[in-house]
Amino acid sequence: MYITDIPPGLSARVPAEQRGPGLGRDAVRLLVSRGSERVSLHAFRELPRLLRAGDVLVVNTSATLAAAVDGRLGGEDVVVHFSTRGDGEYPGAESGEGRWAVELRDPVGRGTTGPRANGPAGAVVELPGGHRLLLEEPLAAGADRLWWARPLGPAGPGGAARADVPGLLQAYGRPIRYAYTERDQPLSAYRTVFAVPGADGAGSAEMPSAARPFTAELVARLVSGGVQFAPLTLHTGVASQEAHEPPYPERYEVPATTAWLVNAARAAGGRVIAVGTTAVRALESAADGAGVVRAAGGWTDLVVTPERGVRVVDGLLTGLHEPGASHLLMLEAVAGRAAVRRGYAEAVARLCLWHEFGDVHLLLKDETGD
Repeated sequence: MYITDIPPGLSARVPAEQRGPGLGRDAVRLLVSRGSERVSLHAFRELPRLLRAGDVLVVNTSATLAAAVDGRLGGEDVVVHFSTRGDGEYPGAESGEGRWAVELRDPVGRGTTGPRANGPAGAVVELPGGHRLLLEEPLAAGADRLWWARPLGPAGPGGAARADVPGLLQAYGRPIRYAYTERDQPLSAYRTVFAVPGADGAGSAEMPSAARPFTAELVARLVSGGVQFAPLTLHTGVASQEAHEPPYPERYEVPATTAWLVNAARAAGGRVIAVGTTAVRALESAADGAGVVRAAGGWTDLVVTPERGVRVVDGLLTGLHEPGASHLLMLEAVAGRAAVRRGYAEAVARLCLWHEFGDVHLLLKDETGD
């Protein structure tokens, strides 16, 4: 265990640009871990001098959805978090076609939510605009936080129409928000500079937040210094704030151009640095046993652990994760347990901020002489 709990006052309650006049998204701090003994703290704007020409930053272009919608179930208010659209064959299920994985939460005041028991099968959630949500079955055996649900549109002359969930979210949704934040934020606050809205309305239930501190100006400075950017897409589902389960399968796509950029960088001695755990999961899913990346897409159920290791990634830029979060195993796979422990001890000592609006952590494999 790195820390038993996030120390009081170290949760980022508002975006960096709202903490004072003249601040931008990049007004966060950057903790850098190089091996198990070398930890330093910087301003995020210093990133260009901490990287080198030939490095490739792999970024997730998934756009965050307004995935929280108010509803009613059995005469009670609920909040529905739309997690993942089940288009096509979902691992472990006969088919997710036409269904969404959802989490039902209890509203607890001030715009935030708490956990609640989900189900039962056959229950119908009433949504705005006459839409409804039919709960069918848990997403995975033995886990009932997320359920497969079939969205139904307003009933017409021929019966219930199939719901347009992207349209529903656009009309009635808001970004998913947790109790450690101070107030509601516009959807733009939850989208990164790399976000590309999906033509089919697909996106992430929660922001791929490691990329949030990047600005167009900082990207230009990095590119002018010889750092390249390689895009991919992984649509993130709803994280577990209470149970810290392993990640569920998620939809991803690694384009051929990104595979080429990554393979060329590795062949030339450059470093491949993933921006966020989502980028690691997608990139490693597209790599073979020798670390060669190919264009790939679909569903990935890969869980990156120290035992599995990483085959492509040389570094990871990520936020600070909660105690017990399964993502910490991925950090260990990249940099080793000792480096992660040392980094988190330094984060607490230097009063770094946690969560999606907080500070970020760059973990690099130990390189002698670097």
